[in-house]
Amino acid sequence: MTAVDKHVLTVSENDAEFTKRLEDELVAFNDVATGTAPRGEFSVRATDEDGELIGGLTAWTWGGLCGIELLWVREDSRADGWGSKLLREAEAEALRRGCDRVTVSSFTFQAPGFYQRHGFAEVGRVPGVPGGHSDVHLFKVL
Repeated sequence: MTAVDKHVLTVSENDAEFTKRLEDELVAFNDVATGTAPRGEFSVRATDEDGELIGGLTAWTWGGLCGIELLWVREDSRADGWGSKLLREAEAEALRRGCDRVTVSSFTFQAPGFYQRHGFAEVGRVPGVPGGHSDVHLFKVL
């Protein structure tokens, strides 16, 4: 039996502690490769007069780049410009945090056109999303 034969591979459901360990290890590796750069996370939230969620956005920042993770607006408010308001506020926050670029991905059945109308350019596309869709990667210089 070799040393490799003694190693164990396991598959499990979501494991927050394991995910955090992988993130920490990857951040350490990235810092060595790129130099330590400021990191952060932020969110933008819109609520109505009753305090109910209209929509929101979550994002991260790292070394001058802002990555939009999630942007959602409830269906009855989508025609009211909330997506644009959330995006503009996120871009302003990214600038305050020293970012000069922003990236996002959106499935073809979601909102790539929305981002393109806001100055984003498609930089890549991953096919194979169920239903014949793709994951569109977009980028914008602020």
